Amino acid sequence: MIAPHFPVLQVVLPLLAAPIMVLLRSGRVAWVLATVVSWAALGIALSLLAQVADGSVVSYAIGSWPPPWGIEYRIDRVNAFLLVLVSLIASVVVVYSRASVAAEVPREQHYLFYTMYALCLAGLLGIAATGDGFNLFVFLEISSLSSYVLIALGRDRRALMASYQYLIMGTIGATFIVIGVGLLYLMTGTLNLADMASRLPQVTETRSVLAALAFLTVGISLKLALFPLHLWLPNAYAYAPSAVTAFLAATATKVSVYVLLRFYYSVFGESRVFSALPMGEILLVLSLGAMFIASTVAVFQHDLKRMFAYSSVAQIGYITLGVSLDSATGLTAGIVHLFNHALTKGALFLLLGSFALRLGAVKFENIGGIARVMPVTSFGIVLGGLSLIGIPGTVGFVSKWYLVLAAFDRGAWWLALLIVLSSLLALIYVWRFVEAAYFREPDETVAKLKEAPAEMLVPAWLMVGACIYFGLDTGLTVGGASQAAAELLRSGR
Repeated sequence: MIAPHFPVLQVVLPLLAAPIMVLLRSGRVAWVLATVVSWAALGIALSLLAQVADGSVVSYAIGSWPPPWGIEYRIDRVNAFLLVLVSLIASVVVVYSRASVAAEVPREQHYLFYTMYALCLAGLLGIAATGDGFNLFVFLEISSLSSYVLIALGRDRRALMASYQYLIMGTIGATFIVIGVGLLYLMTGTLNLADMASRLPQVTETRSVLAALAFLTVGISLKLALFPLHLWLPNAYAYAPSAVTAFLAATATKVSVYVLLRFYYSVFGESRVFSALPMGEILLVLSLGAMFIASTVAVFQHDLKRMFAYSSVAQIGYITLGVSLDSATGLTAGIVHLFNHALTKGALFLLLGSFALRLGAVKFENIGGIARVMPVTSFGIVLGGLSLIGIPGTVGFVSKWYLVLAAFDRGAWWLALLIVLSSLLALIYVWRFVEAAYFREPDETVAKLKEAPAEMLVPAWLMVGACIYFGLDTGLTVGGASQAAAELLRSGR
């Protein structure tokens, strides 16, 4: 039976595919392999989600060494939800990538692109699946190192600088994380996260544990681009190949948020993080800073990819805002926005890739009147923009509705008002696109353009359609997020 091995196969399949791609050195074969392992990962993730839907936990011991002595892959409703998200995004982006990569990456580097893509996917899935602190760090580095290469493959020379900047910031974050994990190992004598959580109460008040919490918070915040530790993100998104931008924007930061939640609730415990320490207040201030400052910076950008990159920093603020409220409703809001923003921003960056295919650049000065010649792409961006604003009928509205409910649950009407006001900033920068694409006259270059090929539009519109569908039917997203939130809160007590 292969089903009992699903937790490890989720990671092993893309990890094995990567060296095969290097050996074959064929871009076409590499794309086929990447597509197969991405869709296989999605099938496995859905199967695992079904297995843990009743609240059970799937434990897989590597090498038959029982935990906590051996490495354990541990799947519950929290990370099963994330595994489905990551593999779903990967499955859509890899189909889209064939035409996009052909236009943006030199032919001789196509096999390298898909090799790094498979490694990045393996790393992200491994972070979500593992129950071992050091392996979490290892998978984090696998995903990060492959991301640096993927970003550097961008055709703009500034992609190299963006990749180098990300490498520096990512290395600092990784160093902080491994120091935090090392301190926890020093105090508990174990790297198994579940075992670590059971031993921490005996040493919870020591300075070493508090230092570990501080190191992990800063390191993970760098990885998830929490304001003001986000400086690597705008350039990385702006200059990476379009498929890379869409994949990273929809997955990498979301997986880092999961790591933060796992340590805060499942390892340290909710009471230690939010009751004994002012982490809730700190996260609240930083989240509000992201929501307003990053959105304001987005308004003044001249490049669409940079504009939506700063928008991502703001949207991460909404996720951490939900976490900072330390309530079932707030945590549900944060987790559901993690899913909803992945769909929205994935759709937007895929559609911007269609502009990049035809125009080369996606600056406001180049897209005047483009809605007349690329109406399908332009309308998709408008719908994605409406989701960022939080218009009813989109996934963005669902997230913000639950954030507002969480604010009212705490009696913080002023916070609900700030959530609404921050959405108006999104309205401003989305309107900038509408004004340029729909109300300007196209120049000679734009007038000659045509829509991107169907193999790029169909995946992008699947994401747009998901933004609308899950904005109307919230059973899967809100239901899954509320179950994940309940499990985190239960493990944190």
